[in-house]
Amino acid sequence: MIALDRRHMMGSTLAAAALATPAGAAVSKVSAAPAPRMKALLDRFADELLRLTPETATSLGLDTGARAALKSQFADGTPAADARWATQLGSMITRLKALGRTGLSPADQIRYDTVTYAAQAGIDGRKFFYGSAQGGFFGGAVPYPVTQQDGAMTAIPEFLNSQHQIKTAADAESYLARVAKMAVLLDQESAQIARDAGRGVMPPSFIAKAALGQLDEFRKTPGGEQGLVTSLATRTTALGIKGAWGARATQMVQRLIYPAIARQIAALTKATANAPDVPGVHRLPDGEAYYGWALKLGTTTMTSPQEIHALGIEQNKAIQSRMDAILKAQGLTKGSVGERVLALTKDPAQLYPDTPAGREALIAYCNDRSTAQRALMPGLTKMDLKAPLVIKRVPEDIQAGASLGYMNFASLDGSRPAIYYINLKSTTLWPKYQLSTLTAHEGIPGHAWQGAYLAERSADIPLISSLMGFNAFIEGWALYSEQLVDEAGLYDKDPFGQIGYLQAQQFRACRLVVDTGLHALRWTRAQAIAFLVENTGRGENSMTSEVDRYSVSPGQACGYKMGHNEINAQRERAKAALGAKFDLAGFNDSVVQTGGVPLAVLGTAVDQWMAGVMG
Repeated sequence: MIALDRRHMMGSTLAAAALATPAGAAVSKVSAAPAPRMKALLDRFADELLRLTPETATSLGLDTGARAALKSQFADGTPAADARWATQLGSMITRLKALGRTGLSPADQIRYDTVTYAAQAGIDGRKFFYGSAQGGFFGGAVPYPVTQQDGAMTAIPEFLNSQHQIKTAADAESYLARVAKMAVLLDQESAQIARDAGRGVMPPSFIAKAALGQLDEFRKTPGGEQGLVTSLATRTTALGIKGAWGARATQMVQRLIYPAIARQIAALTKATANAPDVPGVHRLPDGEAYYGWALKLGTTTMTSPQEIHALGIEQNKAIQSRMDAILKAQGLTKGSVGERVLALTKDPAQLYPDTPAGREALIAYCNDRSTAQRALMPGLTKMDLKAPLVIKRVPEDIQAGASLGYMNFASLDGSRPAIYYINLKSTTLWPKYQLSTLTAHEGIPGHAWQGAYLAERSADIPLISSLMGFNAFIEGWALYSEQLVDEAGLYDKDPFGQIGYLQAQQFRACRLVVDTGLHALRWTRAQAIAFLVENTGRGENSMTSEVDRYSVSPGQACGYKMGHNEINAQRERAKAALGAKFDLAGFNDSVVQTGGVPLAVLGTAVDQWMAGVMG
């Protein structure tokens, strides 16, 4: 997945609608450069959006020059700020309509449709007082301001450490300014927690317990040992930037951050004192309609929860059938597919030692798998991208509530490579047979490859393309990438690795079942966990973490398989239409070169690519 605090957009480098022509790709209508009027309008949009989300400018490496002031700022977290977002998005739609769609080139029509879709999704989020215009635009429904994975405490320290670049004393001062503003954001979140609770919106009890535990652990850490402090002190010392940076940061943590954390603990404790243990958003005011909006954000389709639920059940069974045949060929014949895979997951031969050395060995193996997958790329693409990639463990201070694996895209200015994070709070979360597929998803040809196109072709791509995110496209491409390396022969001599690949596909099918089960069919938390463990063969601890994630990010988990299904459907359509002219690498590139679009728009982009192939 892509790392995203959807409320404040820390580290957002999601993308959409980039349509430039890379070297070696088939020339087609989809790759045409934007017309001057369209480009000028999109550039204005991008500049306006960056000023609303200064942290995005930092993430993209754009907080320099005329935008240098953004480096010391964060997006506002007040209701007034969300109203400004709604006004901004409405203005964008008005200006696009004034430009007109009819006279645009085919490529610019796709851009027009893509930006309009994102802006309208944001405006639609304002129908719910716990919705968000900003979150809707960026493609994520987050009903609660603070959870085990959302909020300033979980997002800002990691953001400042990995994305706030420090080269000068001015950069260090900007860092300190952001530390001070973290306290402001914490208090804004606390105010929202109280407002929402007064209207019947609070996270379920088990989520509140987890979030409160993380806040308490953060507060217990001595100020001088906080990552907020050590990151600044270590980097300034290494660069020889003179100043009492560590001491000043420590004072801010103790004087500003810890009191704000205490206030947030008090607010969340009070708001959730009588919180139910029901995970689904159906229990919230107008919750059924809210989930409909969330599911549309997550899938960029109008498919109903019931249809998605049934599709997940059907695809889960089909993939299990393939897994069964491979397991039997390896002598694993007793029990259900889930039971046999669970036994494999617990097999000591598949587990790295739960020690520092074991974690290092696991990451080394991921790097080895990344090298093997990169070697397959000449058969999968015609684009010559460098796609630098670093693999790290999730920072220990946020690993308890973090996803099991996620990606931060590279900055557009080349100052920071893509970073693929793997959660190693316990090495038992990641048995060896699953790591090749995870690495393909997060790295090459998955998220890191898609992000590399945006970064390395940024001079030719409208900036707004790196400011929007369509979950179903981004995660669908990463899931399709898992399929590509299997088709390219990565697992020809590794049957258990292929089981890992199929299990990952099956897991995403099960997500369709569980997300809709929780939020539309009124499943309990225990029911969802049991379904995942029984069907996927993954451990109970990791599946508990997954269900808790779905509880606070409704609809997001459905994007993976829905996006994967649509990309495959478009590939089959193109193969049928082009016959002998179909080229897999060309098709793959045509998808990546969209930069990310709603699934409803993807078919139009593929049509344009096919028109170019057919001449």
